[in-house]
Amino acid sequence: MPVSQIEISENLHEAIYRTVGLTKVYGEGAAAVHALRGVDLVIPPGEIVVLLGPSGSGKSTLLNIIGGLDRGTDGEAWFEDQNLADMSDAELTIYRRDNVGFVFQFYNLMPSLTARENVELVTEIADDPMDPGEALALVGLHERTDHFPAQLSGGEQQRVAIARAIAKRPRVLFCDEPTGALDSKTGRAVLKVLKEVNETLGSTVLIVTHAAATADMAHRVIHFADGDVREVIENETQADPDEIEW
Repeated sequence: MPVSQIEISENLHEAIYRTVGLTKVYGEGAAAVHALRGVDLVIPPGEIVVLLGPSGSGKSTLLNIIGGLDRGTDGEAWFEDQNLADMSDAELTIYRRDNVGFVFQFYNLMPSLTARENVELVTEIADDPMDPGEALALVGLHERTDHFPAQLSGGEQQRVAIARAIAKRPRVLFCDEPTGALDSKTGRAVLKVLKEVNETLGSTVLIVTHAAATADMAHRVIHFADGDVREVIENETQADPDEIEW
């Protein structure tokens, strides 16, 4: 059974991410949209974390801020002992390059490049990358390295996108609706790859989704609503992705 856990730690060494009073407001005056409303949150390293909530609840906004793609309006967002809010644009670029991999609902592959060449786009700029073939093998595509995106299924294209994201050995893998465009069978295969990445590379995996069943595979589930965290649940056991139904 899940165990309720709502805590804010002052010890940065216990967290890979910590937010304090994090807000994000779009627009001004009566038309202002409050995407985040003072979020306090701790995310430990090495876990699979699912951010769960309906569209507009703030989960993707949080992901973009701690991923270094956006900035909060107020509050703090820490990556270990670094406050992302204090970083320049150039420093955020280095932070993303060195620490973060991104996987989105739509695969964003270059159609004129093979699977291997798409992965090489990342390995050419990383400090300690995997061989592209190794990254593709990790996601089960060792026999598809020379195929173009149009020759791959949707699930295979998503796995290429994951291979591209993990090829630089990221500390954190951010996944925004990674199964949103996939059928249930293919979605489970993608979730299985994310679990393998967590176990093999030790990467912290953050999955934003509105699919509640995905929470069963997580170490920690963060429930979002109306721009704030409503509940954090720590699962004592994690379901195998093959067991997930949605």
